[in-house]
Formats: sequence, structure tokens, C-alpha cells
Amino acid sequence: MSKRTLVTSALPYANGPIHLGHLAGAYLPADLYVRYKRLRGEDILYICGSDEHGVPITIAAEDEGVNPQDIVNKFHERNKKVFDEIGISFDYYGRTSSPVHHQTSQQIFTKLYEDGVFVQKTEEQLYDPKAEMFLPDRYVKGTCPNCGYEEAYGDQCESCGASLSPTDLLDPKSAITGDTPETKKTKHWYLPLGDFQERLENWIESRENWKPNVAGQVKSWLDDGLADRAVTRDLTWGVPVPLDDAEDKVLYVWFDAPIGYISATKEWAQQQGDPERWKTYWQDEETDLIHFIGKDNIVFHCIMFPAVLMAYGKYVLPKNVPANEFLNLEGKKLSTSRGWAVWLEEYLEDFEADLLRYVLGTILPETKDSDFSWEDFQNKVNSELADILGNFVFRTTSFTHKYFDGVVPELKNASDRDRETLALIEVQKEQIAAAYEQFKLREAIAETMKLARIGNKYFTDMEPWKSRKEDIEKCGNTLHVCLQITAAISLLFDPILPHKMEILREELNLSEDDMEWDRINTTIVKSGDHIEKGEILFTKIEDEQVEEQLQKLKERARENISEDRYEPLKTNMAFDDFMKIDLRAGEIVGASAIEKADKLLKLTVDLGFEQRTVVSGIANDFSADDIVGQKVCIVANLAPKKLMGVESNGMILMAEEDDGSLKFVETNAKPGSVIN
Repeated sequence: MSKRTLVTSALPYANGPIHLGHLAGAYLPADLYVRYKRLRGEDILYICGSDEHGVPITIAAEDEGVNPQDIVNKFHERNKKVFDEIGISFDYYGRTSSPVHHQTSQQIFTKLYEDGVFVQKTEEQLYDPKAEMFLPDRYVKGTCPNCGYEEAYGDQCESCGASLSPTDLLDPKSAITGDTPETKKTKHWYLPLGDFQERLENWIESRENWKPNVAGQVKSWLDDGLADRAVTRDLTWGVPVPLDDAEDKVLYVWFDAPIGYISATKEWAQQQGDPERWKTYWQDEETDLIHFIGKDNIVFHCIMFPAVLMAYGKYVLPKNVPANEFLNLEGKKLSTSRGWAVWLEEYLEDFEADLLRYVLGTILPETKDSDFSWEDFQNKVNSELADILGNFVFRTTSFTHKYFDGVVPELKNASDRDRETLALIEVQKEQIAAAYEQFKLREAIAETMKLARIGNKYFTDMEPWKSRKEDIEKCGNTLHVCLQITAAISLLFDPILPHKMEILREELNLSEDDMEWDRINTTIVKSGDHIEKGEILFTKIEDEQVEEQLQKLKERARENISEDRYEPLKTNMAFDDFMKIDLRAGEIVGASAIEKADKLLKLTVDLGFEQRTVVSGIANDFSADDIVGQKVCIVANLAPKKLMGVESNGMILMAEEDDGSLKFVETNAKPGSVIN
């Protein structure tokens, strides 16, 4: 075991508030793990902060007619506050607009530049003549060349997760003017990732216990061969490139944002009064570096940032990158632009933080996308937190107060059932630890709740309401066992329910000195100790509260459907160009999933005269089993293109509803019929 652990969560963009998807992806998982490690008394540091240099910042500033600094100042403070209220226990929350971050990023860039690591290129990039500017990746939208998704950004496709460059997009459009951009020459510096391929492959092979979804995505990148990646871009907002011939150029956000972990650690060390202490966590080989991120950041944390650290030298490399998949909301893809989201600020106006920490923790998208629904939220709060955990704790403490004057009874002449139940504290403790150590956080929560289930069943089976009249010693033994389980729960549930468990420990008169992993045993509370009168920890969620949240969600979604909700018509095309498109009626006769492509389905389409293989990005809306027999319209004369290793020969026509859901454009014509 290493001497210490450094945990980071992906830096959130300071261009908007934090929602459930953010929390489930990178922050709650990290906080659960960090709180567990602190309970064990380990040296662990948790670092995060605001990413304040991305293009989304400049887009938000333009939308509001303010400076980018105004945007980041507002959302940095708002997000920092809501993280604190939801219980995310950062040791330090920095920001990439700070002087320390600019200095650190420029120093790393300069060393790599002076060591001859970068490649300088003059290339043609997309340029918007009307806006008179080169278009950064997020200022360009178009069709993904990998999956055919028509709303892909110039840096990444949000449908298939592929990392892109603006020039990769098919039919690119400027997000500023809507015009088709032209190409224009510009000079930039690139990190030649290919030079690090062998080192990266050897390093990845040395990693243990990585999630299959993370290892699979990294392997796919490496198998395709690594290309040069620009580290500078044409913008005025960001960390200035520290070169004389780089006016109006800044460091690419993928390069400077992960360095934010380092600069924030430096600021933390300064705050501690020991400015050099950051090196202990970043440059001592006995440090385990763990990055908690969403799957859209895997390539940056598993290939690009490690390559930068390798190039610089001295720095530790990640031991693990337990990236999560995406969280959906009420069965649909979470979308802030469509108002289909639950923001933490709004959630906290109506419910307690711990309720969400528990429910979201039980459905974390650890290896595949998961779904949050208000009905499930209600069910888990009511049937698990209230009926199991809360019920057990309240029955135990209230019964002790009523019949034993709040004093922990002595264990006398314990039965086999008493001893067996007490022994399960240690059993569950080890199960919980094993799950946390393997980043199986959902399992850790389930095993923790299992101890409450054990206690609840034991209390019911032992019937202390009877034994208090017939055998007071047996009744005292029952409560002694239940109080030991309650005390263990107050510690084991602390990473998940920190606010509620603090209340419970106060009721049990446990001090900060008891907040130790080694104290979790069968004698946490002592015979003769006094406990305070307990209160009900969890109240049930009523149907009316759930309906209110659903209505709020639906109303916001409707509000985001404006009068100009329809996509603007594209530029007129010549009739002769339209006549080149060969539209045919078809029928899906086979469908299957594509490995490592959550959004794509491989379709076999009958065109009457032949059958075609078509890859379509519709897996979020349709299952393969449900669409066999579906009548479709297909663009039949598209040039073949490989998507995720499968050759696609055509495109299925789909209509997109206001909520983002897809519908087939259907026809009852025989397969092969020409559609005019």
C-alpha cells in the first residue's frame, strides 16, 4: 500500500450550475471513496476546482453580453457553494483563472517547448469570415464521421463519445453565424502523441483493476494509433501561450485544465503554510493518483495528460481512473439546453442532501448508463432509508430510552443468535471495505444497508416488546446488540449520509475520537453508557412531492421549447443536387448492438433488390429486438463508411422531437420503392 492518495474530480466548467448528471459522474463517487479512506485514517487529499477557460465559457459570455471573467466568477462561487451543501468534501477547490494556475501551466508548456517535445505546424483550420475569427472546436457543429450524429461538436461527439477535430466533421457549420466556414492557415504547436504510444501502452498494461469500459476505450484509441494533438489555439480567453510569436493564442483547454489539479494542490499547500508540500502528492512515487471523471473525459486523463506528465518527468501517473458512464433522467438523455435536468440548487430547496447522496449512490452509472427517476427516488427513500435504516435506529434508541432509561444494557449470558448477529458487524465491515477498495461504490452502499437490514430483522425476530415483560435480561441483550449495530452504522454510513450520521452519533454520544475504522467492532458503545433520546432520521416522500417535481421538470422542458423551436431551414440547394439523393423504402429485418458503442445499432435493411448493413445512432431510443419489421426510408446512395469497425451502406431517415427523442420516417411502400 502506498503512503498516500491524491484524488481528483474532473474540473466542472464554470459556465452553468451543477446538475444530477455531474454529481453522479465525478463528484459523489469520489466523495464516497475519499470519506471512506479518511475513516480508515489514511493520508488522502481531495482536489478539484473550476475549469474557467473552455470555449463554453466564452459562448456563455457572448449569450449574456458580459465578459468571460464575469461568467466564471458567478458560477465558481455558486458551484462551490452547492458542492459544500450536498456534502462534497474537497480539501481544496481552486480555479484555473488564478495566477498560480497560469504560472504552472506556462511553466510546464515552456519546459516541454524547450525540450523540443512539441511539433510546430502551419495548417488550414476552419475560419468564419463573417465573425472574422478562427473557430475553436465548440464553435463548430456538424455530422460525426464515426456514427453519423448530426449535432456533433468539433472536439467530441456526444453520441458515440469519439474525440474529434473540427475539420473531421461532415457538413460543418459555424455556431456563431450558422455559415459554412472556410479554411485558413494558422500556426500552432502540437503534442506528438505517437511518440509516447509505446510508453503509454506499457504503462496502461501495468495498471490493475481498471474498469472494462475505461480500459476498452483506451485500448481502442491506442489500437487506432495516436496522432498529433494541438496544445494551442486561436483565442484571447485562456492561459496565454508564453512565446513571443504566439500573439492571440492560448493553451488548449485540454492541456491546461488537468494541470489545474497540480496548481490547486500548490494553492492548498500554500494555505497549509507549507508551500513545497504539493510535491509530496505529485512527485513522490509512493502516492496513488486517482482521477474520478465521466466517460467523456477518459481520453484526456488516460492518454493526453499522462503523456504530458511523461514528457515533463518527475510526476506520478494515475493509478486508476474509475470513470463513470452517463446518467439519464426519467428515461431520457439529460439535456440542459432542453431543460431536461435537475439542478442541485433546486433540489436542495425541496429535499435534504443525504437523500440524494444515497439514492444517486445506489444507481451510479459505474459500467453502463443508468437512469434517475423521481418515483425511484421516492421508493428508495421510503422503503430503504425510512422503513429499514430509520426504522431500525428509531426502534432501538426509543426502546432503550423507554425501558432502560437511555442506558446501554449489559450483555449477559448471550445466546448464539446474539453472538452470531454481533459477529456480522465485522463481516459487513470487511465486505464494505472490499467494495470501496475496488471502486464498486454501489456495492459498498448495498453492503452498508445490508447491516441495517440485519439489525432490523434481528430486532423483529427477538421481539423485545415481549421479552421486556417475560425476560428482561434477554430484552437487554437484544438492545445491546442493536445498539452496537446502530453505532457501527453511524460510522459505516458516514461516507454516504454524512449529515444524518453526525446526528446519529450525537444521539449515541460518540465523539470525533470514535470516527475511526478500527473502532468499528462489537463494543463501540459500552454497557452503562447513556444515549440521548433519538429522533426519526428520515421522513417519507409523499406522492404529491413527486408529482410536483415531475411537473416542474415538464414545465421547464416546455419553457425551453420556444416559438422558434424548429431547426432553421438550411441554405437552399439546387434541384439538380437534390435529385442526386436516392431515397428508397426499406424494412429492418435484423438488428444488433455494436460492441463498445452504446448509441449505435447495426441494422440489416431489406431494399427489395438487396439487403444492406446500415449503422444508426438510435440505440438510446430503440432496442434491437423492438425494431425488426420496422418500415423505414433510407438514403441508399451514400458512399460506404466504417463506423466503429462496421461498414455502413446508407442512412436511415429519422425525425427528432422537441424532447430529443427520435421517430422513424415511415413509408408503407414495398422495399426498394423510389421515394420522390
